[in-house]
Amino acid sequence: MLATVPTVATAMEIAPHRQAELIYLLRHDCGSCHGMRLEGGLGPALMPERLSDWNSEQLALTILYGRPGTPMPPWRPFLTDKEAYWLAARLKAGLQP
Repeated sequence: MLATVPTVATAMEIAPHRQAELIYLLRHDCGSCHGMRLEGGLGPALMPERLSDWNSEQLALTILYGRPGTPMPPWRPFLTDKEAYWLAARLKAGLQP
């Protein structure tokens, strides 16, 4: 479990330049497995309809700690809890082009 579950308001406190870096990471690093449009590839699609059964905490934990036994790596060395929740919220809302 995460020590503190960031709220949506807290997640929005991420600086605009860091938000841009996170979107770049999502499109390029995550996109290398999940498809450049996040519609699937080696990894599953990360579209809102595909993630509808996942809550934000499940998604953030997967981002942070990966999925053992799968190619999904942990991103904990590069992301804070707040950033993982921010990414989860963006994925669930649908990442705009």
